[in-house]
Amino acid sequence: MNNPEAKLKIVNSEDYRDNYANSVQIRLTVWDFFLVFGTLVQQTEKEVEIRHFQGVYLSPQQAKALMNLLVQNVANYESAFGEIKLDPRAPTGQVN
Repeated sequence: MNNPEAKLKIVNSEDYRDNYANSVQIRLTVWDFFLVFGTLVQQTEKEVEIRHFQGVYLSPQQAKALMNLLVQNVANYESAFGEIKLDPRAPTGQVN
């Protein structure tokens, strides 16, 4: 990828799909990070269901590169649209 003459071509695979996620869980090992995407569905006033639909494995290097891209893009978003406020009731860490 260090070749300045190299041309980047991005192509979606046949099984590519877009989804909306309002839940992301992260599991890690020495070798990789595993991101599990899903949607939260309020079943009752006291019960919330998480429906997982996709898991993605990343190397530690790709996870760090993703973190850097997210930090940069969140900063750009907040600069354009204002601070993103998190719900203080939102869980931190793993949700079972």
